[in-house]
Amino acid sequence: MNELIKLISHITRLNCQGKGYEAASKDFEPQDLDVSVVGKSFMVTGANSGIGRATAMAIAKKGGTVHMVCRNKDKAEEAREDIVDRSGNTEVYIHIVDMSETRKVWQFAEAFKKQYPSLNVLINNAGCMVHMRELNAEGLEKNFATNTMGVYILTQTLIPLIQKSRDPRVITVSSGGMLVQKLRVDDLQSEKGYFDGVMVYAQNKRQQVVLTQQWAKANPVIHFSVMHPGWVDTPAVSTSMPQFHQMMGERLRSVEQGADTVVWLALSRAAARTRSGQFFQDRKPVPAHLPLAWTHSSTQEIQSFMTQLETLARIVQSQPDPELNSPLSPSTPQFV
Repeated sequence: MNELIKLISHITRLNCQGKGYEAASKDFEPQDLDVSVVGKSFMVTGANSGIGRATAMAIAKKGGTVHMVCRNKDKAEEAREDIVDRSGNTEVYIHIVDMSETRKVWQFAEAFKKQYPSLNVLINNAGCMVHMRELNAEGLEKNFATNTMGVYILTQTLIPLIQKSRDPRVITVSSGGMLVQKLRVDDLQSEKGYFDGVMVYAQNKRQQVVLTQQWAKANPVIHFSVMHPGWVDTPAVSTSMPQFHQMMGERLRSVEQGADTVVWLALSRAAARTRSGQFFQDRKPVPAHLPLAWTHSSTQEIQSFMTQLETLARIVQSQPDPELNSPLSPSTPQFV
């Protein structure tokens, strides 16, 4: 809990409670979202609840084709029905994928790339906060698998499709919690020391920021951004951080407020005019480090991080499919 309080104190500096949104929104340009995106396609991970659902709803209301990537089929179908009913847009599709299952994420992305001619915008929203150290089928720690490797493999695999689409963008929903974390290239999967799920999550969110910066440099055709939604009253926050949820109470943002900058980054022309690779809050680029912070990484550390992700991705892609080799799956080599 001490670590959580430390995290909250840093986030409070960012003025990201409900009052912060209300103050910031006075500077918003309402016409920024006076757009139609009919004919453009958007993929939203974690789209059946919280920020993801609010984002999918906003895009559907603007006429966009929405690909909802969800883990739970029943919840996804309920969310889709609600989105279609309220938006009047039937171009809303469900894809059942668990973002913690790294190989399946890759298989899904490869299949999507073959099936669909374009993808204008990818929104990496799905995330998790697991408080015990658990491994997925590939031997990856589950927070890292979902928040970092899932985002990495999905985005990296879809980049060829995205970059040939009109006005291509990739938005990743991070967290201001990353401000208290420096990239730990010697312990990406939190094997060393005490396992604190909140801090592991914050480390993953720092990893997402670094990824976005590197993707922006490597893929100038695509507009990349990463953002902090503020602390939002979502099922994920109430489940993963119940004490924090109770303590913040009415100061938590609504899901629509949390989704606002995601939607702005995905739809507005103004967002496309900003420099690629930046960290956003309330429709504005903000520093990815606190003043005088120790959280900056060297070029060598960043290169090490990217190389490790590339290596892990290659291993996952080269492993036999467990469903095709189920009798042998317990002896499949694992890596951590």
